[in-house]
Amino acid sequence: MKLRPVLTTLASSLAIIATALEAPQVRITEANGKRIIQSNGIPDHEAGQFPNAGNPHTIEAQKHEFRMPLTPRASTRPQEARGAFFGVAVNGVPFEAGTAEFWNGMREWNYEAKSGKINLGLDQNDAHVQPGGVYHYHGLPTGLIARLGGGGSLMVHIGWAADGFPIYAGGDAKTQRSSYQLKKGTRPSGNRGPGGTYDGTFTADYEYVPRSGDLDECNGHVGPTPDHPEGIYHYVVTAEFPYMGRQWRGEPDSSFMKQGGPPGGGRGGPPGGGPPRRGRRGGPGGPPPPGFGPPPPGFGPPGFGPPPGA
Repeated sequence: MKLRPVLTTLASSLAIIATALEAPQVRITEANGKRIIQSNGIPDHEAGQFPNAGNPHTIEAQKHEFRMPLTPRASTRPQEARGAFFGVAVNGVPFEAGTAEFWNGMREWNYEAKSGKINLGLDQNDAHVQPGGVYHYHGLPTGLIARLGGGGSLMVHIGWAADGFPIYAGGDAKTQRSSYQLKKGTRPSGNRGPGGTYDGTFTADYEYVPRSGDLDECNGHVGPTPDHPEGIYHYVVTAEFPYMGRQWRGEPDSSFMKQGGPPGGGRGGPPGGGPPRRGRRGGPGGPPPPGFGPPPPGFGPPGFGPPPGA
């Protein structure tokens, strides 16, 4: 199978990350109707200090290989992005919304990484590190957005979801409003829940309210982008919950399925009525969603190297 290089987005001069890290490497090719992204998972921008008080893990080089359809198609109904990375950035760093911390081990009470109620050691890019050294984004990757020129009014393409639809941020995307809102009232208490007001501590504190914002339940919509002025379905990374898609509009590729290590990374204390407990290895919400096949093959073909000009 011949692979054809089609895109690199890394600049020649890299931001200071950490002297101990390997140089970032990413390769993006197309073959047999798929886009293939291979990377070592090292960010091409400044990252926070790891380990830190909320995250005991160190960034380590990976052997990521993600595949997604070049021509994505919407499914009849969205699929939950559980037990998997939601997508991957153009620099080869994965996106993931969920965490591995739960109130009293109850999966319905999953702590939110960006709530501020539990310290999971997120850095300035809304990112931290999983067991195994996987650096990943939970929200707006500000360093990447700035490197792509999206710090001002420019809307930039920052990656792809597992179903092949593109992910955007910055510029016009900043005005797109999520359709999720905090629930009213208080949570169940006792053996049923942590109690207290719905304040964003947990994923379950939010609910989708159709047409209350600009984006659908997957945090996406059909609209023009710089690459597709005629309009295309795309996901938006927002500053507000859900921050990124937690469901896929199309069919996800199995290469995004987590292959070990609790998702989300981090290490939290005991806020909100009970200590957070980690989920089982491989995902925060039970078995992977429909559409996932067997684990992806080993790391891809030779030719993996540093970004041009690095």
